Amino acid sequence: METPLRVTFQGGETSDALDSFIREHVESLEKLHGRMTACHVIVQIPDRHHRTNNLYRVNVHIILPGGINIDIDQTPQADDRYAIPQFAVNDAFRRAKRLLTDRAKKQRGEVKTLRERVERTIDRPD
Repeated sequence: METPLRVTFQGGETSDALDSFIREHVESLEKLHGRMTACHVIVQIPDRHHRTNNLYRVNVHIILPGGINIDIDQTPQADDRYAIPQFAVNDAFRRAKRLLTDRAKKQRGEVKTLRERVERTIDRPD
């Protein structure tokens, strides 16, 4: 991995398994867009003492050359799947992959453009 990566766990203990899972995702993003200059992943661990909010939040901040920031800040809304940390990480990196892909297509000029509408007439027998 060439991209400088910083992984921060907030609200709980660090997890080596989750850290290596995040590193695998960053490596796959590097294959997609190898010009990332920095990546910071923040995992917000839910407080186990409060049963009202037991959902993980994962924020991914990517910096591309030229100071271009791509931020994936997503707050789970009453979706129990976010109680599983691997699901939260997968979802955040799925969003990051989509944003990086869209950015790369724009840079290559592969964006769809609107074309003029062609008026057609239907031939009717007289």
